[in-house]
Amino acid sequence: MLSTLTQVVPIPKSVPVKTDWEEAYRLYHSSVYRAAYQVTGNAADAEDVLQTVFLRFWRRDPEAVTVDNLRSYLYRAAINASLDLLRARQEEKSTPIDELNIAEGGATTDETVALRSWLQSALAKLNPKHAEMFALRYLQELDNREIAKIMGTSTAVVAITLFRIRKQLQNDFKSSQARTGK
Repeated sequence: MLSTLTQVVPIPKSVPVKTDWEEAYRLYHSSVYRAAYQVTGNAADAEDVLQTVFLRFWRRDPEAVTVDNLRSYLYRAAINASLDLLRARQEEKSTPIDELNIAEGGATTDETVALRSWLQSALAKLNPKHAEMFALRYLQELDNREIAKIMGTSTAVVAITLFRIRKQLQNDFKSSQARTGK
C-alpha cells in the first residue's frame, strides 16, 4: 500500500525523515480507521478514508491555522470524509457493502444489512454537522460532553440536536417501512 501511495503522491525531497504527520499517523491511524469503518460499514472504504484524511493532513498549508486538538481534528475529518463518501455513493445510486460486520465476530443477517444500508443512506441526507454529531454519539459512543468539546458547542446544544436527529430518523424509518410494506 505504501508503494502505491508514494506513486500517487510522491514525497517531496524537502520533507525530513521524521515529521509531525508521521507521528500523527502513528498515534491516530487506528482511531481514524475505526471512525471511518463505523460510518461506512466496510474495510475498503475505511482504508480509503484513512488515506484521504492523512493525505489532506500532510498536504495542509504549513501557514494554516494551528490545530489545537489533533485527535479531535483527525476524528472529525474521518467522519466527514466518510459521510462525503456515502453522499457520493448516494448520488451514484449505489451503496456497496462488501464486508459488513455489525458487531465484531457477530453474525450478519439480511435485516441488519438492510438496516445498516438504510442508516448510511439516512446519514448521507442529514445536515453534515448533524450527521457528524450522530456518528460521534451513536457510532463512536462518545458522550455529549466530549462531542460538545470536539464540535465547539455546548452540551445542551448537543443533547437537543441529538434528540431532534433521533426523532427525524425514527420518523424517516417508519415512513420507509410503510412504503416497503414491512
